[in-house]
Amino acid sequence: MAIDDLLDEHEQGERVRTWLRENGAGLIGGVLLGLVVIGGWQWWQRQREQQRLHAGEQFQAVVDAVTAKQLKPAQQLAAKLPQGSYATLAALDLAKAQVDAGQRDAAIATLRAAQPKDPALAVVVSTRLAQLLVDAGKAHEALSLLPSGSADVAAQQVRGDALFALGQANEARAAYAQALAHADVGSPQRKLLELKLSQVGGAPAQPEAKS
Repeated sequence: MAIDDLLDEHEQGERVRTWLRENGAGLIGGVLLGLVVIGGWQWWQRQREQQRLHAGEQFQAVVDAVTAKQLKPAQQLAAKLPQGSYATLAALDLAKAQVDAGQRDAAIATLRAAQPKDPALAVVVSTRLAQLLVDAGKAHEALSLLPSGSADVAAQQVRGDALFALGQANEARAAYAQALAHADVGSPQRKLLELKLSQVGGAPAQPEAKS
């Protein structure tokens, strides 16, 4: 090997050692920081999984209590659920059981307390709450929960019920017609909507004849 090559290798080695002396602390710190971040992420993921499992167990306890018609314990268990889908589903199950038990006001309170984050569940909660409010003679409040442009069949049906309860037949007719426009042909819900539409002076659209 030529002496020049040895000098080049020595010079390169010195440059590497100098670089490590100047940057070694930062390099090690970066590696350690990366390990901490990875470890923290894995810990956070484990924590979230444990929380989901625990929430699932709490939700099942609510379902079991509702099934056993132990509504007071079910209400206490539901109140301990963290906000999320499980809490919303528990509120819906509990409210239904309360209505079945003749506890309409309690069901209204249960649904009022629900804080659904999922848009689909939010529509279900607001629709069921609105229906109970209509039954309780609070049609004005029910209307505030139901947007007029919603394509949800159940929401528009309840909106029609609220408008009819307020004596607004024309508006109720429009709501029932909108609900019918999105209802499946042949569904029991469609038959009920047609009856309600007829009740407010409307005429259900006839299905197109098949060629």
